[in-house]
Amino acid sequence: MLCSGSRSILVRMAAGDFLAAIIAFAAVISTASGQFDSCNSDVAILLPPPFNASVFTCRAIWNSFILRYSQRPDNILTIVLSAPYTSGWVGMGFSNDGLMVGSSAMVGWIGRAGKAHIRQFYLRGQSSSQVLVNEGRLLRTAVKPAVLLYGSSIYFAFQLKFLAPVAEKKLLFAFATETPNGFHLTKHDDKVSINFDFSAGSSSGSTYPYKLKRNHGALAIIGWGVLLPIGAMIARYCRDWDVPWFELHIAFQFAGFLFGLAAVLTGISLYNKIHANVTVHRGIGIFLLVLGILQVLAFFVRPDKDSKIRRYWNWYHHWVGRLLLFFSAINIILGIRIGEAGTPWKVGYGFNLSIILLACIFGEIMLWGRLSRKSVPAPPS
Repeated sequence: MLCSGSRSILVRMAAGDFLAAIIAFAAVISTASGQFDSCNSDVAILLPPPFNASVFTCRAIWNSFILRYSQRPDNILTIVLSAPYTSGWVGMGFSNDGLMVGSSAMVGWIGRAGKAHIRQFYLRGQSSSQVLVNEGRLLRTAVKPAVLLYGSSIYFAFQLKFLAPVAEKKLLFAFATETPNGFHLTKHDDKVSINFDFSAGSSSGSTYPYKLKRNHGALAIIGWGVLLPIGAMIARYCRDWDVPWFELHIAFQFAGFLFGLAAVLTGISLYNKIHANVTVHRGIGIFLLVLGILQVLAFFVRPDKDSKIRRYWNWYHHWVGRLLLFFSAINIILGIRIGEAGTPWKVGYGFNLSIILLACIFGEIMLWGRLSRKSVPAPPS
Protein backbone atom coordinates (compact mmCIF):
# COMPACT_ATOMS: atom_id res chain seq x y z
CA MET A 1 0.00 0.00 0.00
CA LEU A 2 1.07 3.54 -0.69
CA CYS A 3 1.40 5.86 2.17
CA SER A 4 -0.79 8.95 2.21
CA GLY A 5 2.18 11.19 1.34
CA SER A 6 2.98 9.11 -1.75
CA ARG A 7 -0.67 9.18 -2.86
CA SER A 8 -0.70 12.94 -2.41
CA ILE A 9 2.40 13.32 -4.57
CA LEU A 10 0.92 11.11 -7.32
CA VAL A 11 -2.35 13.02 -7.26
CA ARG A 12 -0.50 16.33 -7.58
CA MET A 13 1.61 14.89 -10.43
CA ALA A 14 -1.50 13.60 -12.26
CA ALA A 15 -3.26 16.91 -11.80
CA GLY A 16 -0.19 18.72 -13.07
CA ASP A 17 0.06 16.47 -16.14
CA PHE A 18 -3.63 16.91 -16.84
CA LEU A 19 -3.36 20.70 -16.56
CA ALA A 20 -0.31 20.70 -18.84
CA ALA A 21 -2.23 18.63 -21.39
CA ILE A 22 -5.15 21.08 -21.27
CA ILE A 23 -2.80 24.01 -21.76
CA ALA A 24 -1.02 22.27 -24.63
CA PHE A 25 -4.34 21.38 -26.28
CA ALA A 26 -5.56 24.96 -25.91
CA ALA A 27 -2.33 26.21 -27.41
CA VAL A 28 -2.76 23.88 -30.40
CA ILE A 29 -6.34 25.04 -30.93
CA SER A 30 -5.34 28.68 -30.58
CA THR A 31 -2.53 28.24 -33.06
CA ALA A 32 -4.77 26.46 -35.52
CA SER A 33 -7.48 29.10 -35.26
CA GLY A 34 -5.11 32.06 -35.40
CA GLN A 35 -2.86 31.10 -38.30
CA PHE A 36 -3.44 30.62 -42.00
CA ASP A 37 -2.68 27.47 -43.91
CA SER A 38 0.78 26.80 -45.34
CA CYS A 39 2.45 24.05 -47.35
CA ASN A 40 3.98 22.79 -44.08
CA SER A 41 0.53 22.09 -42.70
CA ASP A 42 -1.17 18.71 -43.01
CA VAL A 43 -4.70 19.98 -42.35
CA ALA A 44 -5.78 18.82 -45.81
CA ILE A 45 -5.74 15.23 -44.52
CA LEU A 46 -9.00 16.10 -42.71
CA LEU A 47 -10.74 16.20 -46.09
CA PRO A 48 -12.46 13.06 -47.42
CA PRO A 49 -10.80 10.84 -50.04
CA PRO A 50 -9.33 11.47 -52.58
CA PHE A 51 -8.58 14.98 -51.30
CA ASN A 52 -6.66 13.79 -48.22
CA ALA A 53 -3.75 12.25 -50.11
CA SER A 54 -0.20 13.02 -49.10
CA VAL A 55 1.13 13.14 -52.68
CA PHE A 56 -0.14 16.60 -53.51
CA THR A 57 2.18 19.23 -54.93
CA CYS A 58 1.74 22.34 -52.83
CA ARG A 59 2.39 25.95 -53.87
CA ALA A 60 1.70 29.32 -52.23
CA ILE A 61 -0.15 31.38 -54.84
CA TRP A 62 -1.38 34.80 -53.72
CA ASN A 63 -2.68 36.54 -50.59
CA SER A 64 -2.06 33.40 -48.47
CA PHE A 65 -3.90 31.26 -51.03
CA ILE A 66 -2.42 27.74 -51.00
CA LEU A 67 -2.88 25.45 -53.98
CA ARG A 68 -2.47 21.67 -53.59
CA TYR A 69 -2.92 19.49 -56.62
CA SER A 70 -2.15 16.13 -58.20
CA GLN A 71 -2.59 14.88 -61.76
CA ARG A 72 -3.34 11.31 -62.79
CA PRO A 73 -2.32 9.62 -66.05
CA ASP A 74 -5.99 9.67 -67.15
CA ASN A 75 -5.85 13.53 -67.15
CA ILE A 76 -7.84 13.96 -63.95
CA LEU A 77 -6.68 16.95 -61.93
CA THR A 78 -7.38 16.92 -58.18
CA ILE A 79 -7.27 20.32 -56.51
CA VAL A 80 -7.41 21.50 -52.91
CA LEU A 81 -7.42 25.28 -52.49
CA SER A 82 -7.17 27.01 -49.13
CA ALA A 83 -7.46 30.71 -48.31
CA PRO A 84 -7.96 32.98 -45.30
CA TYR A 85 -11.63 33.09 -44.43
CA THR A 86 -14.02 34.82 -42.06
CA SER A 87 -17.03 35.26 -44.35
CA GLY A 88 -17.93 35.68 -48.00
CA TRP A 89 -16.66 33.41 -50.78
CA VAL A 90 -13.40 32.21 -52.36
CA GLY A 91 -13.06 31.27 -56.01
CA MET A 92 -10.64 29.69 -58.47
CA GLY A 93 -11.24 30.16 -62.19
CA PHE A 94 -9.88 28.71 -65.42
CA SER A 95 -9.53 31.14 -68.31
CA ASN A 96 -8.38 30.99 -71.92
CA ASP A 97 -6.98 34.53 -71.97
CA GLY A 98 -6.46 35.41 -68.31
CA LEU A 99 -9.65 37.50 -68.18
CA MET A 100 -12.78 37.06 -66.14
CA VAL A 101 -15.35 37.16 -68.95
CA GLY A 102 -15.74 33.78 -70.61
CA SER A 103 -14.03 31.81 -67.85
CA SER A 104 -15.41 29.10 -65.57
CA ALA A 105 -14.79 28.99 -61.83
CA MET A 106 -15.24 26.81 -58.79
CA VAL A 107 -16.41 28.86 -55.81
CA GLY A 108 -16.73 27.81 -52.16
CA TRP A 109 -18.25 29.48 -49.12
CA ILE A 110 -19.97 28.90 -45.79
CA GLY A 111 -23.59 30.02 -45.86
CA ARG A 112 -25.29 32.15 -43.24
CA ALA A 113 -26.79 29.03 -41.67
CA GLY A 114 -23.33 27.44 -41.41
CA LYS A 115 -23.81 25.11 -44.40
CA ALA A 116 -20.83 24.63 -46.72
CA HIS A 117 -21.29 25.24 -50.43
CA ILE A 118 -19.20 24.73 -53.56
CA ARG A 119 -20.51 25.39 -57.06
CA GLN A 120 -19.27 25.89 -60.59
CA PHE A 121 -20.04 29.28 -62.15
CA TYR A 122 -19.81 30.50 -65.71
CA LEU A 123 -18.59 34.10 -65.87
CA ARG A 124 -20.49 35.30 -68.91
CA GLY A 125 -20.06 38.98 -68.01
CA GLN A 126 -18.86 41.36 -65.33
CA SER A 127 -22.20 42.02 -63.65
CA SER A 128 -23.61 39.77 -60.93
CA SER A 129 -26.55 38.77 -63.12
CA GLN A 130 -24.12 37.41 -65.73
CA VAL A 131 -22.35 35.09 -63.27
CA LEU A 132 -24.34 31.90 -63.78
CA VAL A 133 -24.44 29.17 -61.13
CA ASN A 134 -24.17 25.47 -62.06
CA GLU A 135 -22.92 26.40 -65.52
CA GLY A 136 -19.45 26.40 -66.99
CA ARG A 137 -17.03 24.53 -69.19
CA LEU A 138 -15.16 22.58 -66.51
CA LEU A 139 -15.67 18.82 -66.76
CA ARG A 140 -16.25 17.40 -63.30
CA THR A 141 -15.79 13.79 -62.24
CA ALA A 142 -18.12 11.63 -60.18
CA VAL A 143 -16.19 12.58 -57.03
CA LYS A 144 -18.24 14.97 -54.93
CA PRO A 145 -16.50 18.31 -54.14
CA ALA A 146 -15.74 19.03 -50.49
CA VAL A 147 -15.54 22.13 -48.27
CA LEU A 148 -13.87 22.39 -44.87
CA LEU A 149 -13.57 25.36 -42.53
CA TYR A 150 -10.64 24.92 -40.16
CA GLY A 151 -9.14 27.65 -38.02
CA SER A 152 -8.71 30.82 -40.06
CA SER A 153 -8.82 29.09 -43.45
CA ILE A 154 -11.39 27.60 -45.77
CA TYR A 155 -10.49 24.53 -47.82
CA PHE A 156 -12.43 23.48 -50.86
CA ALA A 157 -11.58 20.56 -53.08
CA PHE A 158 -12.74 19.29 -56.45
CA GLN A 159 -11.72 17.10 -59.38
CA LEU A 160 -11.66 18.08 -63.05
CA LYS A 161 -11.36 15.94 -66.16
CA PHE A 162 -9.30 17.19 -69.09
CA LEU A 163 -8.84 15.81 -72.59
CA ALA A 164 -5.05 16.03 -72.42
CA PRO A 165 -2.39 16.32 -69.72
CA VAL A 166 -2.68 19.67 -67.98
CA ALA A 167 0.37 21.87 -68.37
CA GLU A 168 0.23 25.66 -68.30
CA LYS A 169 -3.12 27.23 -67.46
CA LYS A 170 -4.33 30.78 -66.91
CA LEU A 171 -5.86 30.77 -63.44
CA LEU A 172 -8.03 33.36 -61.69
CA PHE A 173 -8.22 33.72 -57.91
CA ALA A 174 -10.67 36.01 -56.15
CA PHE A 175 -12.44 36.50 -52.85
CA ALA A 176 -15.20 38.56 -51.26
CA THR A 177 -16.07 39.16 -47.63
CA GLU A 178 -19.82 39.42 -48.25
CA THR A 179 -21.62 36.07 -48.15
CA PRO A 180 -23.57 35.17 -51.31
CA ASN A 181 -27.30 35.68 -51.21
CA GLY A 182 -28.57 32.31 -52.27
CA PHE A 183 -26.29 31.40 -55.15
CA HIS A 184 -25.78 34.95 -56.41
CA LEU A 185 -22.15 35.91 -55.88
CA THR A 186 -21.40 39.32 -54.45
CA LYS A 187 -18.74 41.51 -56.06
CA HIS A 188 -15.18 40.40 -55.33
CA ASP A 189 -13.00 42.45 -52.97
CA ASP A 190 -9.79 41.54 -54.82
CA LYS A 191 -8.64 39.29 -57.64
CA VAL A 192 -5.55 38.15 -59.51
CA SER A 193 -4.80 36.38 -62.78
CA ILE A 194 -1.67 34.24 -63.15
CA ASN A 195 -0.05 31.70 -65.45
CA PHE A 196 0.42 28.40 -63.64
CA ASP A 197 2.34 25.41 -64.95
CA PHE A 198 0.89 22.25 -63.39
CA SER A 199 3.66 20.12 -64.86
CA ALA A 200 6.46 22.15 -63.26
CA GLY A 201 4.52 23.53 -60.29
CA SER A 202 5.54 27.10 -61.08
CA SER A 203 3.65 30.32 -61.64
CA SER A 204 4.50 33.46 -63.52
CA GLY A 205 3.28 37.02 -63.24
CA SER A 206 -0.22 38.25 -63.71
CA THR A 207 -1.65 37.95 -67.19
CA TYR A 208 -3.88 40.96 -66.64
CA PRO A 209 -2.26 44.26 -67.74
CA TYR A 210 -2.65 46.02 -64.37
CA LYS A 211 0.32 48.32 -65.01
CA LEU A 212 -1.03 49.40 -68.39
CA LYS A 213 -4.41 50.13 -66.81
CA ARG A 214 -2.79 52.25 -64.08
CA ASN A 215 -0.71 54.14 -66.64
CA HIS A 216 -3.79 54.83 -68.74
CA GLY A 217 -5.66 56.24 -65.75
CA ALA A 218 -2.72 58.30 -64.49
CA LEU A 219 -2.01 59.83 -67.91
CA ALA A 220 -5.68 60.71 -68.39
CA ILE A 221 -5.94 62.41 -65.00
CA ILE A 222 -2.69 64.37 -65.46
CA GLY A 223 -3.52 65.47 -69.01
CA TRP A 224 -7.30 65.89 -69.19
CA GLY A 225 -7.92 66.38 -65.47
CA VAL A 226 -5.04 68.60 -64.26
CA LEU A 227 -2.97 70.34 -66.95
CA LEU A 228 -5.80 71.35 -69.29
CA PRO A 229 -7.99 72.85 -66.53
CA ILE A 230 -5.00 74.81 -65.16
CA GLY A 231 -4.20 76.12 -68.64
CA ALA A 232 -7.81 77.17 -69.16
CA MET A 233 -7.91 79.00 -65.81
CA ILE A 234 -4.69 80.86 -66.66
CA ALA A 235 -6.24 82.07 -69.93
CA ARG A 236 -9.44 83.23 -68.23
CA TYR A 237 -8.30 84.67 -64.92
CA CYS A 238 -4.68 85.79 -65.39
CA ARG A 239 -4.98 88.27 -68.27
CA ASP A 240 -4.63 91.30 -66.00
CA TRP A 241 -1.89 89.78 -63.85
CA ASP A 242 1.75 90.64 -64.25
CA VAL A 243 2.59 87.21 -65.69
CA PRO A 244 3.15 85.91 -69.24
CA TRP A 245 -0.32 84.39 -69.18
CA PHE A 246 -0.53 83.57 -72.88
CA GLU A 247 2.76 81.63 -72.91
CA LEU A 248 1.74 79.75 -69.77
CA HIS A 249 -1.66 78.99 -71.29
CA ILE A 250 -0.07 77.55 -74.43
CA ALA A 251 2.50 75.55 -72.44
CA PHE A 252 -0.11 73.95 -70.15
CA GLN A 253 -2.52 73.21 -73.01
CA PHE A 254 0.09 71.56 -75.22
CA ALA A 255 1.43 69.52 -72.30
CA GLY A 256 -2.11 68.49 -71.35
CA PHE A 257 -2.87 67.48 -74.93
CA LEU A 258 0.28 65.34 -75.12
CA PHE A 259 -0.57 63.57 -71.85
CA GLY A 260 -4.15 63.12 -73.07
CA LEU A 261 -2.91 61.70 -76.36
CA ALA A 262 -0.70 59.26 -74.45
CA ALA A 263 -3.74 58.26 -72.36
CA VAL A 264 -5.71 57.53 -75.54
CA LEU A 265 -2.87 55.44 -76.99
CA THR A 266 -2.49 53.40 -73.79
CA GLY A 267 -6.27 53.03 -73.71
CA ILE A 268 -6.25 51.58 -77.22
CA SER A 269 -3.47 49.18 -76.23
CA LEU A 270 -5.39 48.18 -73.10
CA TYR A 271 -8.57 47.54 -75.09
CA ASN A 272 -6.68 45.37 -77.58
CA LYS A 273 -5.49 43.21 -74.67
CA ILE A 274 -8.68 42.81 -72.64
CA HIS A 275 -11.51 43.70 -75.09
CA ALA A 276 -13.56 45.16 -72.25
CA ASN A 277 -17.13 46.25 -72.92
CA VAL A 278 -16.62 49.97 -72.24
CA THR A 279 -18.41 51.52 -75.21
CA VAL A 280 -19.35 54.80 -73.52
CA HIS A 281 -15.90 55.33 -72.01
CA ARG A 282 -14.20 54.61 -75.34
CA GLY A 283 -16.63 56.84 -77.24
CA ILE A 284 -16.05 59.80 -74.92
CA GLY A 285 -12.29 59.24 -75.09
CA ILE A 286 -12.33 59.40 -78.89
CA PHE A 287 -14.54 62.49 -78.73
CA LEU A 288 -12.05 64.17 -76.38
CA LEU A 289 -9.17 63.35 -78.71
CA VAL A 290 -11.04 64.96 -81.64
CA LEU A 291 -11.77 68.09 -79.59
CA GLY A 292 -8.14 68.25 -78.49
CA ILE A 293 -6.90 68.02 -82.08
CA LEU A 294 -9.33 70.76 -83.13
CA GLN A 295 -8.04 73.02 -80.35
CA VAL A 296 -4.44 72.47 -81.44
CA LEU A 297 -5.29 73.20 -85.06
CA ALA A 298 -7.21 76.29 -84.01
CA PHE A 299 -4.04 77.71 -82.44
CA PHE A 300 -2.24 77.63 -85.78
CA VAL A 301 -5.09 79.40 -87.62
CA ARG A 302 -5.78 82.00 -84.94
CA PRO A 303 -6.70 85.29 -86.70
CA ASP A 304 -5.23 88.65 -85.69
CA LYS A 305 -6.93 90.75 -83.04
CA ASP A 306 -8.07 93.24 -85.67
CA SER A 307 -9.62 90.56 -87.86
CA LYS A 308 -13.40 90.60 -88.30
CA ILE A 309 -13.63 86.89 -87.63
CA ARG A 310 -11.59 87.00 -84.41
CA ARG A 311 -14.72 87.20 -82.27
CA TYR A 312 -16.10 84.00 -83.91
CA TRP A 313 -12.78 82.23 -83.42
CA ASN A 314 -12.81 83.25 -79.75
CA TRP A 315 -16.36 81.97 -79.36
CA TYR A 316 -15.46 78.63 -80.97
CA HIS A 317 -12.18 78.23 -79.03
CA HIS A 318 -13.73 79.02 -75.65
CA TRP A 319 -16.78 76.80 -75.96
CA VAL A 320 -14.97 73.83 -77.49
CA GLY A 321 -12.48 74.09 -74.62
CA ARG A 322 -15.26 74.13 -72.02
CA LEU A 323 -16.92 71.16 -73.69
CA LEU A 324 -13.63 69.28 -73.62
CA LEU A 325 -13.06 69.95 -69.91
CA PHE A 326 -16.63 68.97 -69.01
CA PHE A 327 -16.50 65.61 -70.79
CA SER A 328 -12.96 65.02 -69.53
CA ALA A 329 -14.20 65.10 -65.93
CA ILE A 330 -17.10 62.79 -66.78
CA ASN A 331 -14.87 60.29 -68.55
CA ILE A 332 -12.28 60.24 -65.77
CA ILE A 333 -14.98 59.50 -63.20
CA LEU A 334 -16.42 56.84 -65.51
CA GLY A 335 -12.97 55.31 -66.02
CA ILE A 336 -12.29 55.14 -62.29
CA ARG A 337 -15.59 53.34 -61.77
CA ILE A 338 -15.16 50.93 -64.70
CA GLY A 339 -11.56 50.17 -63.79
CA GLU A 340 -12.47 49.49 -60.15
CA ALA A 341 -9.56 51.76 -59.25
CA GLY A 342 -10.38 51.82 -55.55
CA THR A 343 -10.71 54.47 -52.86
CA PRO A 344 -7.30 56.18 -53.29
CA TRP A 345 -8.07 57.03 -56.92
CA LYS A 346 -11.58 58.22 -56.08
CA VAL A 347 -10.41 60.38 -53.19
CA GLY A 348 -7.42 61.70 -55.13
CA TYR A 349 -9.36 62.77 -58.18
CA GLY A 350 -12.25 64.03 -56.04
CA PHE A 351 -9.82 66.25 -54.14
CA ASN A 352 -8.28 67.47 -57.42
CA LEU A 353 -11.70 68.24 -58.90
CA SER A 354 -12.77 70.07 -55.74
CA ILE A 355 -9.66 72.28 -55.82
CA ILE A 356 -10.28 73.12 -59.49
CA LEU A 357 -13.94 74.00 -58.86
CA LEU A 358 -13.08 76.17 -55.84
CA ALA A 359 -10.36 77.92 -57.85
CA CYS A 360 -12.86 78.59 -60.64
CA ILE A 361 -15.40 80.03 -58.20
CA PHE A 362 -12.76 82.27 -56.65
CA GLY A 363 -11.53 83.30 -60.13
CA GLU A 364 -15.04 84.16 -61.28
CA ILE A 365 -15.60 86.33 -58.21
CA MET A 366 -12.33 88.17 -58.80
CA LEU A 367 -13.07 88.53 -62.52
CA TRP A 368 -16.54 89.86 -61.83
CA GLY A 369 -15.08 92.41 -59.42
CA ARG A 370 -12.53 93.63 -61.99
CA LEU A 371 -15.18 93.93 -64.69
CA SER A 372 -17.48 95.81 -62.33
CA ARG A 373 -14.78 98.35 -61.51
CA LYS A 374 -14.04 98.87 -65.20
CA SER A 375 -17.71 99.42 -66.03
CA VAL A 376 -18.11 102.20 -63.44
CA PRO A 377 -17.51 105.58 -65.20
CA ALA A 378 -14.83 107.82 -63.73
CA PRO A 379 -16.19 110.77 -61.69
CA PRO A 380 -16.06 114.16 -63.45
CA SER A 381 -13.02 116.27 -62.57
